[in-house]
Amino acid sequence: MSQETQIEINVLTSLSQISETEWDRCACTEAVDQPPVDPFTTYRFLKALEDSKSVGSGTGWTPHYLQAKRGDDTIGVAPLYGKTHSQGEYIFDHNFAQAYENSGGHYYPKLQIAVPHTPATGRRLLVRPEYQVVAQSALVQAAVQLAAENELSSLHVTFCTEQEAEAGAQMGLMPRRSQQFHWINNGYKNFDDFLTDLSSRKRKNIRKERTQAQNFGGQIEVLTGDEIEPHHWDAFWVFYQDTGARKWGTPYLTRQFFEEAHAHLRRDMLLVLAKRDGRYIAGALNFIGQDTLFGRYWGCTQEFPCLHFELCYYQAIDFAIAQGLQRVEAGAQGAHKLARGYLPVATHSLHWFGDAGFSQAVARYLEAERNAVDDEINVLTSYGPFKTVTLEEQQ
Repeated sequence: MSQETQIEINVLTSLSQISETEWDRCACTEAVDQPPVDPFTTYRFLKALEDSKSVGSGTGWTPHYLQAKRGDDTIGVAPLYGKTHSQGEYIFDHNFAQAYENSGGHYYPKLQIAVPHTPATGRRLLVRPEYQVVAQSALVQAAVQLAAENELSSLHVTFCTEQEAEAGAQMGLMPRRSQQFHWINNGYKNFDDFLTDLSSRKRKNIRKERTQAQNFGGQIEVLTGDEIEPHHWDAFWVFYQDTGARKWGTPYLTRQFFEEAHAHLRRDMLLVLAKRDGRYIAGALNFIGQDTLFGRYWGCTQEFPCLHFELCYYQAIDFAIAQGLQRVEAGAQGAHKLARGYLPVATHSLHWFGDAGFSQAVARYLEAERNAVDDEINVLTSYGPFKTVTLEEQQ
């Protein structure tokens, strides 16, 4: 009997049906005394979404977590959700949905292996390294079977790693390429050291923006861990609601999520707040990984020149350099990040459709899209802010 045929798959409707130790043994394969590589797939983060009702009934994100077991041993898990819309995903499939509906089908519900409301790259097939091949295969097969047996239109795996994208493609899923803007730490000692890598014009512009921002008439607080107190979340909730209402109509996270975050996630979070005349007027929330700082939410009640850039991008770079982090992921979209040292990088997703004809049409579309994304990354990189190194300087 092969290893794969010995694997049992369970579908869990709540994380309460699996222990934190079992889940994190698959999700956090790094040493227990280190920060997680991906804070968003930890038990504590996903449980905070569930306990705060940011996922579940009425949200369009219905948990169907997958658990792969060999005997009594959990060897892999996956954050799988039933979706009744395409909100909070950031890998946009609205054109797929429209085409599917126009052809007479029902696109929703669909299945999604993802971290809800989180456009950050990380492992989505959370398997123990010694079982990587068989556990990844078992999780993918189980998700496809679940979609097929329930006559659902599709399965999507979003913001997966490049390795998972390659493995998924070998298993028959269709790879898709998108792009984001990330800042890369090239061993900088401080922010000025980073600026020396930029062209003179971009360097002067960033210094000007930082000066403008820091002259907003108040103070900037950079908080993490126990430095974050409940009243900070009272302020940030106001910022988050304002941004959520303007971008999505309704904020994805509930107020209770920030209560759960304060109780269980403070060590994973960096909160940057601007205070003026004794009141907080703007803030940016980041999550801290082992080698990456993930920018997530921004909001304000008063606008000042360049304060958004300072709180979201430049303070993030300062923190990453000070902590020796290798990367800052600045979230979805935003070509304006290019001028501030964030370069375009490819992100990955995987897709499966039950209808063979529709699947073939999507495959052709995705091939053309991948080529277009690669071309766009090359063009945008050439317009980046970094100094051009001449052949003489290389020698």
